[in-house]
Amino acid sequence: MSATPPTPPPPQKFTFAIWLILILASIGFAFDIYELLMLPLILRPALTDFGIPPTHPDFKWWVGVMFYVPAFAGGILGLLGGYLTDYLGRRRVLTWSILLYAVSAFLAGFSTTPWMLLVLRTTTFVGVCVEFVAAVAWLAELFPNPHQREKVLGYTQAFSSIGGLLVASANSLAVALAASGGLPPIAMPEFLVGTLGQINLSPDSLPWRYTLMSGIVPAIPLILIRPFLPESPAWAKKKSEGTLKRPSLLALFSPELRRTSIVTMIMFACSYGAAFGAIQMMPQIAPGLTKDVQEYSEKITKGQEKQNEARKERGEDIKPLAKGKQLEKLAEQKLASDYTKVQEVGGLIGRFLLAALAVVIVSRRGLLRLFQVPGMIVMPLFFWYFLTIDNTKYFEIPLGWLGIGSLPITNVSLGMMLAGLFTVAQFSFWGNYLPRVYPMHLRGTGESFAANIGGRLIGTSFAFVTTTLAAQTFMPGDSEPAKFASAAALVALFVYVVGSVACFFLPEPKGELD
Repeated sequence: MSATPPTPPPPQKFTFAIWLILILASIGFAFDIYELLMLPLILRPALTDFGIPPTHPDFKWWVGVMFYVPAFAGGILGLLGGYLTDYLGRRRVLTWSILLYAVSAFLAGFSTTPWMLLVLRTTTFVGVCVEFVAAVAWLAELFPNPHQREKVLGYTQAFSSIGGLLVASANSLAVALAASGGLPPIAMPEFLVGTLGQINLSPDSLPWRYTLMSGIVPAIPLILIRPFLPESPAWAKKKSEGTLKRPSLLALFSPELRRTSIVTMIMFACSYGAAFGAIQMMPQIAPGLTKDVQEYSEKITKGQEKQNEARKERGEDIKPLAKGKQLEKLAEQKLASDYTKVQEVGGLIGRFLLAALAVVIVSRRGLLRLFQVPGMIVMPLFFWYFLTIDNTKYFEIPLGWLGIGSLPITNVSLGMMLAGLFTVAQFSFWGNYLPRVYPMHLRGTGESFAANIGGRLIGTSFAFVTTTLAAQTFMPGDSEPAKFASAAALVALFVYVVGSVACFFLPEPKGELD
């Protein structure tokens, strides 16, 4: 006679403190993706601003370094952050990690050299890597009821895709304001000029700087609500009773956890590999859509002329129009940000879809395969034919009332939407899965090993792989964007195949949280 499964605990009541935690976690999830997706949007214009344009022999090297060095440091120090999450508590580590990445992003907007940008992107990445682990552990332990926990983790993590929409919109707005002369110049404080140098004050330099500086936003609500945030009650109870075991990295490779740790690390690496090695190459690929660049250039010029007409009526000075390379750079930035918005809409749909299915489908492998198998087909084909698709524009969705500009609906944007849906949904899966397979004293450490060593350290290295492949003469494509698209297709195929095979070895959770 089989044993009756234990009755799950009742759902958690949504108190004022619980709502504050949900708000902070949602802000944290939104802005960790906000901070990460800044790089592909700002890197091309930033390097050009530093005297390293796409035609420079060191451009691809710097692209690879900017993607991988911060991820490497974030992976190593993020693992330490996971250990500290288990040792010091979820709340303390979460709040300090958000402050670290918010302040670092703001200061990065003052970068005068690629090395300065690299250092500040590294500290930003470290904060992001620690934040994800602490937030997931905190939320999982606040909601012991399994159905409620699945929904909370699923829907709060959906804010990650909202963060992606926000950063694309912030960049798009910064480009539009810079083109119309609406952004005030940024100046380096006088006492630092001799050490760090002057900032380039040209209009095309301002959008990427303001995009970076907008990353300070999450620090503001955090400072206000920090005093009202409680610690994870389950963690605090064990800590006060003296029954909380000391975390250990070696314990992740004990016989009962070895398979879980290795397989989740590999699969997390594949999820991030698809994102960084393919999807986030959009700003390098989009300039190959020459008709779109021309269309965006015309839009920017019309917008500038309209602004000047308004200035003339008000008796103000007329601003010079952006022309030539400057206009082209602004158009490429605007195009990349618009397609990033579409990708994040797909990711948002994928996250909500996974959150809804997570409470219905019992098998975690079965749930993950719903996104892996279609993605394994769609992703490589889409990037392989990215620049050869007839990019018919069907219509444009105006979303100015939401503060995110508009969404172009074209053949390419629909492909980007599907790429985002199948890939980004997998990140929410790991946030739901990992807390269930590690005991409390190893929850932060185990999540960090998968997310930071697997995802951030190994997975993001595929950005370097893609840029390296794109530089090879044997890579198909008659232009730099075409070579990037071909390289992204090969990387997407590889990581999806590896992830789909590894899924067969993924352990099903044996029980609920301790």
